[in-house]
Amino acid sequence: MNTAPSLFQTARALVVRDVQLLWRRRGDALQPALFALLVVVLFALGLGTAPLVLSKVAPAVIWVAVLLAGLLSLDTLFRGDAEDGSLEQWILAPVPLAWLVLVRVLTHWATTALPMVLAAPLLGEMLHLPRSELPMLLATLALGTPLLSLLGAVVAALTVGMRRSGILVALLALPLYVPVLVFGAGAVAASAQGLDASGALLWLAAGLLLSLLLAPLAAAAAIRIALT
Repeated sequence: MNTAPSLFQTARALVVRDVQLLWRRRGDALQPALFALLVVVLFALGLGTAPLVLSKVAPAVIWVAVLLAGLLSLDTLFRGDAEDGSLEQWILAPVPLAWLVLVRVLTHWATTALPMVLAAPLLGEMLHLPRSELPMLLATLALGTPLLSLLGAVVAALTVGMRRSGILVALLALPLYVPVLVFGAGAVAASAQGLDASGALLWLAAGLLLSLLLAPLAAAAAIRIALT
């Protein structure tokens, strides 16, 4: 009789565990969103209170804030599991390691990046973002933030065996994040100028689909290498 858990059961158990751990340290979970808010406030103070000036740079500022906030929490993606020995159990589990990585990345995105996407209208109001540009901004964030999480997972997996690798993670992830930033902020800017932004959205969607297929496999291979 086969008693191995199914993929759905494994995913549910991992999500429940992650949510419980997140609730215990809910103060730390708010750090990315608070950091993004701080970045937006600093940009607003630095550029002055002129609505015209702020509205022009609002999409880029919000994208930079979300990107930097994502980097802040990237090093903790697998760090806790490596320290308590959970990653070794992942490797020995009767389910593909890439599946566990994908579930962890999606949970991480839902608890760190998704709140910032939902807060984008508020951040846009602080920067006098025209409301006509908000739908395009939300669309780019909805496509771009999971892509950032998937790319970041590969970098976090590569450095999971290193101590104090926070700066290294950021340095390795930034070159991968720049194209996402360019397409995300560029799509909003093109839409504001009346240009067709569908090309940038399609590139983001293609990158997201490709990352959903390849990033968990690459991260799983990196975890195996790091723990051997």
